[in-house]
Amino acid sequence: MIEPSGTDRLQSVPTGITTLLPTVPSTGSSPRQGLPPIRLLAFVAIAAGGLAWDLWTKHQVFAALGCPGVRPVWKGQALGVAIQFQLETTFNHGALWGMGQGQSWLFASLSFVAAGAIGYFLWQGHITASKWLTVAAGLLLAGTLGNLFDRLGLHGWRDAQGEVVYAVRDFLDFWFFGTFHWATFNFADTYLVAGAIMLVVHSFLMPPPAPIDSATSTLGNGPA
Repeated sequence: MIEPSGTDRLQSVPTGITTLLPTVPSTGSSPRQGLPPIRLLAFVAIAAGGLAWDLWTKHQVFAALGCPGVRPVWKGQALGVAIQFQLETTFNHGALWGMGQGQSWLFASLSFVAAGAIGYFLWQGHITASKWLTVAAGLLLAGTLGNLFDRLGLHGWRDAQGEVVYAVRDFLDFWFFGTFHWATFNFADTYLVAGAIMLVVHSFLMPPPAPIDSATSTLGNGPA
């Protein structure tokens, strides 16, 4: 009797058995492999464009009005609500809505942590996994860097004693119903709020990714 060769033995193994054999994962893959280039470009464009607009508007308004300074822009009604919008320059030594006054270095440190977290999730590919998260993360990074720039005193403003002002430049100011004053803010704040809302909406409304069945995955790697 003629014994089959090694090749013949491998070929004679039933297909159903070979498809159940585990596959060895590749160890040479990089976390950046598979990042959609279009979404990555969109993320960079949103973050860079938002940051540029925030810093430019701050510079222009503060250069024109000084600090403190006020310039009325519009006063009227919308949906029966009296609204007054003006440009009012002020320095915020805290966070959104004036919380944590005098804690600029704390919020600057948190900004570094937030930027690092966004960079990590971008590296892992989680951010570019969906268009929604790409936009949200781009807005969050733009807002984080815009206010971090100010908290580090890079805007160049100094107080009456010649000390660098480590505070965020705010200038968008709204009054509602004639007496209710909304906290003065800037465009970086709007990015942060919009990005945070998008993350909350994503966590509640977006379906989680379907789990990958190991048996199905293994069978899919076998020969046809």
